Amino acid sequence: MNRLAGASSPYLLQHAENPVDWYPWGDEAFARARAENRPLLVSVGYSSCHWCHVMEHESFSTQATARLMNELFVNVKVDREERPDVDALTMEACVTMTGQGGWPTTVFLTPDGKPFYAGTYFPPEPRHGIPSFGHLLQAIAQAWRERRDELEAQAARLVGALGGSARIEATDDLDPALLDGVVGRLRQAYEPAFGGFGSAPKFPPSSALELLLRRGDDDALEMVRGSLDGMAAGGLYDVVGGGFHRYSVDARWLVPHFEKMLYDNALLVSAYLHAWVVTGEQRYRTIVEETVAYLLREMRLDHGGFASAQDADTEGVEGLTYTWTEEEWAALGLEPELLAPFEHGRLIVRGTLDAETKGRLLALRAQRMQPFRDDKAIASWNGLLLASLAEAARRLDRDDWLEAAVALGTFLLRDLRGEDGRMLRSIRDGRVSGTGYLDDHANVAHGLIELHVATGDVAWLLEAKRISDLAVELFADEERGGFFLAPRDGEELALRSKDLDDEPTPSGNSMLASVLVRLGRLWGDEALVERGAGTLRLLVPAMERLPRHLGWALCALDLHLSSPRELAVVGDPRAAVARAALAPFEPATVVAIGPSDEVPLLAGKSLVEGSTAVYVCERFACRAPVTQPDELAR
Repeated sequence: MNRLAGASSPYLLQHAENPVDWYPWGDEAFARARAENRPLLVSVGYSSCHWCHVMEHESFSTQATARLMNELFVNVKVDREERPDVDALTMEACVTMTGQGGWPTTVFLTPDGKPFYAGTYFPPEPRHGIPSFGHLLQAIAQAWRERRDELEAQAARLVGALGGSARIEATDDLDPALLDGVVGRLRQAYEPAFGGFGSAPKFPPSSALELLLRRGDDDALEMVRGSLDGMAAGGLYDVVGGGFHRYSVDARWLVPHFEKMLYDNALLVSAYLHAWVVTGEQRYRTIVEETVAYLLREMRLDHGGFASAQDADTEGVEGLTYTWTEEEWAALGLEPELLAPFEHGRLIVRGTLDAETKGRLLALRAQRMQPFRDDKAIASWNGLLLASLAEAARRLDRDDWLEAAVALGTFLLRDLRGEDGRMLRSIRDGRVSGTGYLDDHANVAHGLIELHVATGDVAWLLEAKRISDLAVELFADEERGGFFLAPRDGEELALRSKDLDDEPTPSGNSMLASVLVRLGRLWGDEALVERGAGTLRLLVPAMERLPRHLGWALCALDLHLSSPRELAVVGDPRAAVARAALAPFEPATVVAIGPSDEVPLLAGKSLVEGSTAVYVCERFACRAPVTQPDELAR
């Protein structure tokens, strides 16, 4: 009997009709494995993963393979997006054993949950040095029967070697020289011909670009422009419908892996928005407008939250919705120079299209079969979007976007806040997947801070403070500093990991460090600031060696090392003086909008003769309030 039909995850539901006797991750699967002395086969993936679909079709849907799996193993299917803690365990085991990772991840565990063998995709027949999946199943089962003691000893050694991130010790100091040299170190990895860092495959370097925008010198901005322009040229960027695909398989940002992820688009809206503010160049604002339009059109859900992803495939063919044939293009009377080769006789659109052509192509494309949309709403990714959508609404003066941002914030606190006040991980069709993780709390707090600045409603800021305080209580490592991925009272896995890498999304540690420094300055709470700084001390060696992978941590470090500067706005955030104060790109400035006596920075501050007033402060020492934009420069 397949037990996935009642799952909340679309990925698990995609496997609900398999002849494999799948279990969701949980006590029932482990109890059976212990009772029958069988190893577990754990398959980890996500709904928009191309190779996950391939393996499902080639292996999990076939009776012969399913028979082997059912006879030899207790089979567990995991959605990595719902269970990032399980994904962290299995992925680290895979990388440690094989030197590489990816999805689907195929991991074999002892009945007590320790991994002893791992890989990724396995074909139905031997291919390119990879054994067939059926042969692997038989070999693992034979080894378990004949050499179980060896496998269990191997599992114990492997688990002992995992969790390096949780054993990192903090350094004593945070040296400003670390930031002084970061542009040069990023320059060494920068690819000048097309932008971005490293060679193919190329992923959007969102956090690294935010760091370069904060540095702001000519060399930094050259890398920002090169990367943003390269990504926006088409291919990775959907020049017809807006929005970004997940990554490019080549160095030119031309041929994408066609899935669209909510988190990529949330982070890139922010990067292009900040580039527009810093450079004033209209093309970056256009990308923001088109990407937000895409998100509202195709990813927004009825409850106000946003879907997780759109699939790379349509009807089993990658990129079918987004690509064109030469005949289709010629019939439209459009320039053939706008097309670039893909595969199967189909072509990718790249280049500049006028608004009328975009509208015509999008209308035609809408008549095609559309890729599957994973419509579970993940708190963490919606928190990232809340931050970028609220800031974009404020800066571009879009009331419709602000309305959507308020609806998103309301959804997060209504539908994804548990009875105990914790964030929940995800929801689909009214069903939640379980408790939230570090990134859920950190990213939602980040989004609520930006929503507060955009609306002036202090309730959002107070909720951000509550969630961040709770995150410290639930996830803090009091021995070494920083934060664990899973809560202290969560399920006990073989490994309790810390997420430290800021690619493809800011790690929960980097984001919460940033949030704590911001809130600590608004509350005048040095202990809160130090809690954030303590997290950054764990990351100093990694920030020195791998700045492109620790971009958000370096942004948080830049905030921490900057001279404290606070803006207290009392009154209407849309008043001319408030808009002028908030217009520049000043990520090291923290902002609170009142009046309110619940936020220490705002306590005792009021309107001036009935007019909105801005108080410019440093460490709570404030200048006289101003009510006119031209007074800000004095």
